[in-house]
Amino acid sequence: MRGKWVAQQFHFRYPLPSRFLLEKIVGVCMKMRDGIRFKLNSVSNSRLWIRLPTFFEIEGNTLEGVFRKRLTRFSAKVEVGGKIVECFLPNPGRLSELLFHGAKVILKEVFASGRKTLYDIVGVYHGGTMVSVDSRLPNRLVYEALKNGDLPEFAGYKEVKPEQRYGCAKFDFLLEGLGLKPCLLEVKSCTLVRDGIAMFPDAPTERGARHVLELVKALRDGYRAAVLFVVQGDDAHVFKPNDDLDPKFGRALRTAAKDGVEVYAYSASFTGRRLVLGEKIGVVL
Repeated sequence: MRGKWVAQQFHFRYPLPSRFLLEKIVGVCMKMRDGIRFKLNSVSNSRLWIRLPTFFEIEGNTLEGVFRKRLTRFSAKVEVGGKIVECFLPNPGRLSELLFHGAKVILKEVFASGRKTLYDIVGVYHGGTMVSVDSRLPNRLVYEALKNGDLPEFAGYKEVKPEQRYGCAKFDFLLEGLGLKPCLLEVKSCTLVRDGIAMFPDAPTERGARHVLELVKALRDGYRAAVLFVVQGDDAHVFKPNDDLDPKFGRALRTAAKDGVEVYAYSASFTGRRLVLGEKIGVVL
């Protein structure tokens, strides 16, 4: 993975006047600061506890450019400071609804020996918001979320082992916990959203179909198995497979779910420097 990323989770305490303890707090109060949502979790002993959800922050310099054209699956031309330069694109998807001529993009400077490019394309402005296009990030975000306990579906799993091989496939995580079935978890990055509906994939993926069917085999061997789609934007309220583009993947996902593979989807907001874990959204198969 190019570049260095830092994940953090904080808790803050602030003194409160005792009169606040007499008020009934209904639901969860949300505040925003620098693009991060703070959850006000509880009030006790005249203290207000604020929890910051799991996020990844880009270290180093970021800047903006103007997208010109796609070259290959992993490279593109971008105008930076009046010059056209080749950039690394860490996403093999088509991204045609996001990356088009004239789109404003967010770049990350990367200095590494042997690299032919100076910048990674990490985000794009779309519909008044910023969307992450780095397909490496959801995996890292989920890793920290699992360790922080921000994914209740996987509560109790204390051991999080990345990149575990099973059968003919390598899965993103193997989760283990006392008294729990070992769980194979595959994470998928989703960037395609239309009318509030997130869809995967945005390009045919035979590998994706093989992965979910391999999870069915793991179930028969006594594993728990799950697929988690991370939507790299906060404008989706539901997820569904992109059957029009890749019906084979849609069939494979529905077959796996019918056999017991769990399917989840979460949104994630992007601030230009941070990818922040959002809310769980519905899944329609």
